[in-house]
Amino acid sequence: MNAPYSRTLFDLLCEQAERYPQSLAVITGDLQLSYADLLARARRAAGALQGAGLKRGDRIGLLIGNRIEWLELVFGAAALGITTAPFSTWSKPKELAFLIEDSAIQALFALGRLGEQSYRDELLEILPQLGQADPGQWQDARFAQLRQVVLIAAEPPLRGCLDYATFLGAHPPLAGRLPPGDGARGGDAALILYTSGSTAYPKAVPLCHAAMIENGFNIGERQGLQPGERVLLSLPLFWSYGSANAACATFTHGGTLVLQERFEPAGALDLIERHAVNAIYTLPGMTAALVTHPLFKPERTASLRTGLSIGSPQDLAAAAQQLGAREICNVYGQTESYGNCCVSWHHWPLDRRMQVQGPPLPGVTVRIVDAETGAPQPAGQQGLIEVKGNLTPGYAGRSAVQNADAFTADGFFRTGDMGCLTAQGDLQFAGRSTEMIKRAGINIAPAEVEELLQQHPGVALAGVTGLADAGKGEAIVAFVVARPGMQLSDAELRSFCRANASSYKAPDRIELCESLPLTPTGKLLRGALRQMAEALPGSAAP
Repeated sequence: MNAPYSRTLFDLLCEQAERYPQSLAVITGDLQLSYADLLARARRAAGALQGAGLKRGDRIGLLIGNRIEWLELVFGAAALGITTAPFSTWSKPKELAFLIEDSAIQALFALGRLGEQSYRDELLEILPQLGQADPGQWQDARFAQLRQVVLIAAEPPLRGCLDYATFLGAHPPLAGRLPPGDGARGGDAALILYTSGSTAYPKAVPLCHAAMIENGFNIGERQGLQPGERVLLSLPLFWSYGSANAACATFTHGGTLVLQERFEPAGALDLIERHAVNAIYTLPGMTAALVTHPLFKPERTASLRTGLSIGSPQDLAAAAQQLGAREICNVYGQTESYGNCCVSWHHWPLDRRMQVQGPPLPGVTVRIVDAETGAPQPAGQQGLIEVKGNLTPGYAGRSAVQNADAFTADGFFRTGDMGCLTAQGDLQFAGRSTEMIKRAGINIAPAEVEELLQQHPGVALAGVTGLADAGKGEAIVAFVVARPGMQLSDAELRSFCRANASSYKAPDRIELCESLPLTPTGKLLRGALRQMAEALPGSAAP
């Protein structure tokens, strides 16, 4: 199909509302919104943001699950040239404080609660003034630019926060579009996404309007998406896989995004069956959870045709043959390349899709270089994967110092991954050369988990590595040295981790030991750590 002509997210929504005014854009819970409805809600959000004094170049933060408020705020902010920084809904207070400070947002929009996690209480822990002063009358030197916090469905309310419904109703919706230069431009950052890096702090990755639209459209083409088709997204919108990828692929094709606030297999099966979902964004662990659920029956997912997944050849085969998404695509990418830079074609034979991650998307160049010399490698020769084309313009915030190392002089992004290009030009991913652990589709830096463990008063030293795991892809294994005279237990440390950080950072296995393998300068020997993990009873070497 023809690509949209729009170069910003708000213009894209206006364009699709003109093309498909009555077609469904979003299904979330009991709410079903057409493209015209979604545009009206985005205009209402834009008017409220403008009335609050926010303008081009400002930033807002979102601490919201897969809900309609996430979408209407992003599109509304885009109308004004405001950049949105969506935060992980798994964040704990310390992590959230870092995100608010590093992103330099002027306003934060947060759910009162999601599941067992109360963001209302966590924000009060970070900003005690929210319980003492009226909106706009509190200040905190750590978050100098933050002027406003707006809560969605918070009970009881906080004195220093506006209620979202009140915020929306305070000003009229945005009429028309802003004059040229006042709103967003194609090269402006639409989103700043945070992704785990090689340090203890997540990296801030700006993603620009035009590249999001172009890359998202091309990903939708590889899936064979058609207007009106329904795409299930249970993975979070604060991931590039959800926002830059799934949402943009769906909306550029006039499709319907079916949102599940948080993945739960029984609920996902209900959504697929009830809404006759055609495409699914999944990960190996999700696929396994769906097809092994007691309520799974092949006829419940018979509407599935396509989608995206990652993993081993067996993982892709399970999504195609057991789950029923027979034309599902294999993919490769990262947040820096707008979610995916290589995607296999949906119409290829399954055997080919199982073995490769597909050719680069239009506008993307992939090269393989020798890990030692940097020399380009011929087809079939394994080396480091480097990507050029639709890329972030560079890290922001504290992580901006990593730009010189992350990008080459001729504009390629150093992915840190190993792979090769086949004679047909398809990328074949081999594995990561970096220290990153990929657990259940989530990139986790060992340094993050080590820092977390070493906050425990009984821990002297911690070393973390990944270990191949059939269910998770990689499991997190932590080796811990106790402080002299301290007694530690696996259960105690696991409980500490879950209480102080996102649950996915908690080690799957904790081993107490007397010492860790170190260099003469005190650095961890990570290769030796992995060997220790592979030698543990019950472990199998990859």
